[in-house]
Amino acid sequence: MSTVLLTGFEPFAGDAVNPSWDAVGLVDLPGVSVVKQLLPCVFDESLVVLRQAVLAHNPSVVIAVGLAGGRDVITPERVAINLSDARIPDNSGRSPIDEPIVDGGPAAYFTGLPIKAAVAAMRTAGIPAAVSYSAGTFVCNHVFYGLMHLIATTAPHIRGGFVHVPYSAEMTASAGASRPSLPLHTIADGLAAFTLACLQTSDDLAVAEGTLH
Repeated sequence: MSTVLLTGFEPFAGDAVNPSWDAVGLVDLPGVSVVKQLLPCVFDESLVVLRQAVLAHNPSVVIAVGLAGGRDVITPERVAINLSDARIPDNSGRSPIDEPIVDGGPAAYFTGLPIKAAVAAMRTAGIPAAVSYSAGTFVCNHVFYGLMHLIATTAPHIRGGFVHVPYSAEMTASAGASRPSLPLHTIADGLAAFTLACLQTSDDLAVAEGTLH
């Protein structure tokens, strides 16, 4: 039985919930051992918790999930950059500016997951999805880069990557806000479809998913 590690984040920036973790909690894949780990929205501590989970469970696939407020589709990330530049403080109050995540590390890592095939699988399931080429420079990118560096230096048998999800419709309704969102069950179904595609696909699709800006 394959083991998959799914991670999501605790709430941050004053929000009461984080749909990345709420959706991960709803993912259930028959025949797959799904391990779920909550990550703190704190730069360095998040990587400590992630590394401990990877070493404890030795998954074949690691999919980290985070919130990208303002997006209206599920967006697997293609590239992580070796830079933390925080517009807002993390949950510990830390706001790094132009700091490398790994001193002397590569400028960037590409995902190890077949994200174009996984996006196609989500769309086939009726779930809005698109490839993203920027994971930002906050804790999400920090975790994505840290995960790929861990895999590159310590665990090359693991495939890993990062997925951003929108606000949940339930979250925006409770806040009385009008902003792009998807129902929480749709986000969870998207993550399930994404995960299965990653488990079942070795080579990614050679299709255009680029952007013009």
